[in-house]
Amino acid sequence: MNTKELKKKYIAFFLSKNHKEIPSASLIPDFDPTVLFTTAGMHPLVPYLMGQPHSEGTRIVDVQKCIRTVDIEAVGDPHHLTFFEMLGNWSLGDYFKKESLEWSFEFLTKKKWLGINIDKLSVTCFKGNKDAPKDTESAKIWLNLGIPKERIYFLPAEDNWWGPAGETGPCGPCSEIFYDTGARPCSKKCDPSCSCGKYFEIWNNVFMEYNKDAPQKFSKLKQKNVDTGMGVERTAAVLNGFKTVYEIDILQELLKKIKSLTKVENDSSIKIIADHIRFATFVLGDDRRIAPSNVDQGYILRRLLRRAIRHAKQLSIKTPFLGELAKIVIKQYKEQYDELEKNKSFILSELEKEEIKFSKTLETGLREFEKLAKNKSINAKQAFLLFQSYGFPLEMTVELATEKNIKVDETGFSKEFKAHQKLSRVGAEKRFKGGLGDASEETIKLHTATHLLNQALRKVLKDPNLKQKGSNITPERLRFDFNFDRKLTDQEKKAVETLVNKKIKEAIAVERKEMTFEEAKKLGAQMEFDKYPKIVSVYKIGSFSLELCSGPHVKNTKELGTFKIKKEESSAAGIRRIKAVVE
Repeated sequence: MNTKELKKKYIAFFLSKNHKEIPSASLIPDFDPTVLFTTAGMHPLVPYLMGQPHSEGTRIVDVQKCIRTVDIEAVGDPHHLTFFEMLGNWSLGDYFKKESLEWSFEFLTKKKWLGINIDKLSVTCFKGNKDAPKDTESAKIWLNLGIPKERIYFLPAEDNWWGPAGETGPCGPCSEIFYDTGARPCSKKCDPSCSCGKYFEIWNNVFMEYNKDAPQKFSKLKQKNVDTGMGVERTAAVLNGFKTVYEIDILQELLKKIKSLTKVENDSSIKIIADHIRFATFVLGDDRRIAPSNVDQGYILRRLLRRAIRHAKQLSIKTPFLGELAKIVIKQYKEQYDELEKNKSFILSELEKEEIKFSKTLETGLREFEKLAKNKSINAKQAFLLFQSYGFPLEMTVELATEKNIKVDETGFSKEFKAHQKLSRVGAEKRFKGGLGDASEETIKLHTATHLLNQALRKVLKDPNLKQKGSNITPERLRFDFNFDRKLTDQEKKAVETLVNKKIKEAIAVERKEMTFEEAKKLGAQMEFDKYPKIVSVYKIGSFSLELCSGPHVKNTKELGTFKIKKEESSAAGIRRIKAVVE
């Protein structure tokens, strides 16, 4: 079964169980300052897991684009990818353990669907701790479905408790399904918690009924949810009896193309390039139009592109190659993700610019690295020289040094980095370790303020075509990107501030309404993207602002305080960026 068939069957199965399909959300989280990318299928659904009504109801199914970069160094091994797709079905206060486990079992084992032999399946359940009881209910359901007792394992929280990734957020016990690869047990104690390769996780059923309010403090959510996840690439590998995800159809075409460009045998480098170009094509192809840079998502994009270019050099690939590989990815996915075709020229031009820029300095930078490496260590100033003069991300210097078994002063590098007024790598990495959506009072206020800002910009600049092109909200400030081709004057910035504050003082009620996407378009609601579910949430602020949004928001503008623009600058060609606060 290829990946396209797998996705099609999964959606069809859950549509037959009265779920509604929703499109994949952006790879750039709209309302979560704690992470740079959408890291899991549940990420865009956090407001609904917390109790906000979803426009499509309480049963949802989707295929979500995801990115995880915490294991970049592991890319190329049998299982790790930075970009991947997650299949998910969701119960938002609807069904719970019984239906979730029975349906996952039905989809996996029935011939009409995946037809996996039940003898190949083992499951795990939560062992219980002081915060939540042992999950005997799930174990009984599995026994009734035909999973023998000896293949039902009770594991502790580190294995069978999902979330939150940060300090607070929705979470709960989970029951995971594993496929037996046929490998020999590593020991008498071998079970699904092993990393020996015998057990391969194929499905995770998360019973999200708790909220972590603070360290060691849990409370019950106002609704019980089910959050499931099934990786497309990993599942396709299992179904076809492959030992690695790189053997599946969607990756084979890329690997063959890369192999055709080189005569050097280096399987790891070929896989790394294939993974990184998928990542780069989807990030560049996102409607948020992230370009390579030295901050935030752009930093990670640049880091992986330059890593791919270095590995291409090891393979003696001399001609520009990134664009040719990106065209394969676009062709493979454009039917499902039409933004890739729509943003094709941006994808290819940014890849070409980055490849030309880095290829010019890579060779001299590598020569400089070899000189420095003779001292058996690289200090902070030397690492920063490689970054500033030759464009080597710190991670590349560390990777090269590791190959020669020498150390790099990473802490000192971060200090040098900060001293030059750039985002430190450490700061960026912390974002990946953050939690789920930050729904604090401060961020909710700033989120509502972006709606006022969005409309105020259109009014003041007299540009009805001005649209949001991205946003990021932390408890301290909002960041708002919009299409405009010049710097705002001081008078224009002051006029925008004045208009926003006028609407705040008017104490306007903020109302949420559900309607069809077509109705929202007819009403002239502002929207960032072209693709939305059939039923959407629209937030109305009097007669001033009407915008598609998933929320949450304040109930009245009087709650916001005083709005103040702190900075206005260029973000990319034709895109301006405003940073503002409410005090």
